Amino acid sequence: MNTKHFLHLFARASFGASQKDIINSSNLSPAQVVDFLFDTSKAMTPLDVDVSGFKNINKKDLDKKVVQELQKKSRNKIKTFNIKWIERLESSQELLREKMTLFWANHFVCRDNNILFVQNYNNTLRANALGNFGDFVKAVSKEAAMIKYLNNKQNRKLRPNENFARELMELFMLGVGNYTETDIKESARAFTGYNHDLNGNFKTRDFQHDEGEKTFFGKTGNFNGDDIINIILEQKQCARFICGKIYKYFVNETINKEHVEELTNRFFKDYDIEKLMRYIFNSDWFYSEENIGTKIKSPIELLVGMNKIVPMAFKKQRDVFKIQKLLGQMLLNPPNVAGWKGGKNWIDSNTIMLRLKLPSILLGNAQISVKPKGEFEDTYEEFYAKGKRKKIINVTPNWEAFEKQFENATIKDIKEQLIIAQLSDGTQTYLNSLSQSSKREYCIQLMSLPEYQMC
Repeated sequence: MNTKHFLHLFARASFGASQKDIINSSNLSPAQVVDFLFDTSKAMTPLDVDVSGFKNINKKDLDKKVVQELQKKSRNKIKTFNIKWIERLESSQELLREKMTLFWANHFVCRDNNILFVQNYNNTLRANALGNFGDFVKAVSKEAAMIKYLNNKQNRKLRPNENFARELMELFMLGVGNYTETDIKESARAFTGYNHDLNGNFKTRDFQHDEGEKTFFGKTGNFNGDDIINIILEQKQCARFICGKIYKYFVNETINKEHVEELTNRFFKDYDIEKLMRYIFNSDWFYSEENIGTKIKSPIELLVGMNKIVPMAFKKQRDVFKIQKLLGQMLLNPPNVAGWKGGKNWIDSNTIMLRLKLPSILLGNAQISVKPKGEFEDTYEEFYAKGKRKKIINVTPNWEAFEKQFENATIKDIKEQLIIAQLSDGTQTYLNSLSQSSKREYCIQLMSLPEYQMC
C-alpha cells in the first residue's frame, strides 16, 4: 500500500492519518493496515455525560416548573454531549467505529431534547455500527428517541400512526418506490403498542397492540415489529439500498452499479456490516484514482481533520457548537428525518468562503465572526474594523504538537498528508510560489486551498 492509498483509506475510514500512522504502516501490507482499523475498533467505549439528575424521576413530581427546569438542563447537557462527541472523534483509538457511528447517525436519523434518550440512542448506534444490520434496525426501532421522533408512541390499535413504518422502508431499509401504501398501513399495525418508560427503557403496551393478521409483502400473519423487519430483510433491495448508501459515503458520490451489485450479493447473505466494510477496504477498485480525493468533506470531517493536524483549544467550549452551526452540520441536530444531503450540498456561497478562511483565522488570528450571514464577504481586517469584537470565537492552536508531529517531515511530506485530491494547474503554480521556510505557514496555506476541502 503506497502512501496515497494509505491516506485515502484513513480519510474515508476515519478522519485522516498522522505522521506516526504513516510511519508505523510503512512495513505493513494493505491487508494488515485494514486489519489494524478493524482490530482497534472491536471494542465499544460508550460516550457518556452525567445524566444522574434525569433518572428515576417520579411522574408525580413533574409540575410545570419542574418540567421547564429539567428541559433547560437537558438542552445544556445535549450541548455538552455534542462537544464530547467532537472530542471523541478527534482522539478515539476506535477510529473506524467512530466514523461508522457518524455515518449511521445520518442514516437512522433521529433528534430529541431528552439527554437520557439522546445518549442511549447515540451509544446504540455506536454499539451496532459494525454488527448485524437486522439486529441494528430492531434495536433502533425500540429506542425511546426514535419512538418519540417518528410518533410510534401514538401508534395504537384501531388508530395506527404510519410515520415510523413509512420512514422504516423509505429511509432506513428499502428506498422510495420499493413498497406499497398497503405495506405501510399493514406494517404500522405491527408496531402498535411500542413505548418506553421515563428512563428510556423499551416496553410494550399490550392492550394497544393490534393482534390481528397483517398482510405484508405477500405474507400473512400476526406480525409484530421484529417480524416486519425480518420480512424486509428478505428483500434483496434492502441489501442493495444499504450498500448504495455506504458506497456513496465511503467510496464515491457517483454510484458504480457493478460495484454496488457486487457488494449487495455479499451483504445479502448475512447482513454483516463488518464483513461488508472489510470487503470494500480490501477491494482494488476502492483505491482507483476516480475514488481518491473526490468526496467533499462534511463540516465535521473538516473540523476534526484540522484538529488532528493542529490540535486546537477553544476558550469557550460552546464555540465548537457555533462553528458547526455556521458550517451547516450540528451534531445531534439534523435538519429533518432525511438528514444532511451531503456532497455538493455542503457548499454554498457563504460556507465556501468560511471554509477557505477558517484555517487562517483559527490558526492565525484565532478569531471569527459567529454571525451566520454576510460577515465573510468582508476581509478579516474590514470585519474587525467594524467594531464587532464581541462576536468572536477564541482558539489557541497547539503548534508545539504540530511541530513534534512533523519534526522529521519535509514540506513535501506535509503536502502529501494534507492534500490527497488532484491539484489543478493553478493551485500547483500557486504552491510553487509559496515560501517553504515555515512549516506552520505552509500548513495554513495548504488548509486554505480548495483541494483541502476534498478527501
